[in-house]
Amino acid sequence: MSSTTLDPSRHGAHAAGDPAGKLPGTSTGPGPSFLRVLNSEIIKFRTLLSTLILLGCTVLVVVGFGALSAWGTGQFSEAAATDPQAAAAFAAQGGDLAVGVPTSGIAFAQLILGSLGVLLMSSEFTTGMARSTFAAVPKRIPAFAAKLLVVMLTAFVLTAASVFLAGLVSLPILDNYGLKLDLASSQSVKMLLVNSVYVAAVAAIGMALGSLIRNSAGGIMSLVGLFFVAPIAFQLIPGDFFVQARKYLPGNTVDPMTAVQHVPDTLEAWQAALVLGAWVVIPVVLAAVLLKKRDV
Repeated sequence: MSSTTLDPSRHGAHAAGDPAGKLPGTSTGPGPSFLRVLNSEIIKFRTLLSTLILLGCTVLVVVGFGALSAWGTGQFSEAAATDPQAAAAFAAQGGDLAVGVPTSGIAFAQLILGSLGVLLMSSEFTTGMARSTFAAVPKRIPAFAAKLLVVMLTAFVLTAASVFLAGLVSLPILDNYGLKLDLASSQSVKMLLVNSVYVAAVAAIGMALGSLIRNSAGGIMSLVGLFFVAPIAFQLIPGDFFVQARKYLPGNTVDPMTAVQHVPDTLEAWQAALVLGAWVVIPVVLAAVLLKKRDV
């Protein structure tokens, strides 16, 4: 009979190089690198049909409302030329009304992209994909950070492009009524950038809500309550507390940051920026901490 002998040099090298007894080449690290995680999230993001539909709807809504607002502003200016009451109302608006036309659809864009942020995280739990995702990325935070980066950058770029396109569509409509819009003016650029950052912040808040609540419907309803219901409720409820608290709602931080001059009884621009930043940082940090601690 012949006996099989092991190569002591191979056995020794294996024992010394891998004390845990794992095969050579097997990864013993905490997971893939952040760039690989980010690439994976980008692939997941751009291959979902629902994501592409929501992005397309955002563009259509912003451009459509821009064109509609341009027509309405033109009609308003024509009425002001013949109606003293309309002229007084037009004068009471102050500033250049045309400059706000391209961003008139932001309220709806924030709802769509905020809901996209919710779905991006909540769908991981409702579909069971979270188990696979966090098995591949055991630390969990890199996957969360990659999703956050993808949704915020997408929201910013898409909003900026949509607002600029809305401005281009609005130009001939406003010109037909004798109104001028300079898309290269400092105020127009400021409106574009601030609103794009704001929508990106709303998308981040939506993603944090999706991670905290882990339910798509619950996360979207919470987002709607925060940005649409709460401002109305705070306005209807009497009391100085609600009058002051309304200033600190995230949806009321854009106007102070884009105003040509400070409006009385509103936050200063730097205060509004800090408030909006707090509304982003606190939910995101809380979501990341709980994501680390809670079971999938």
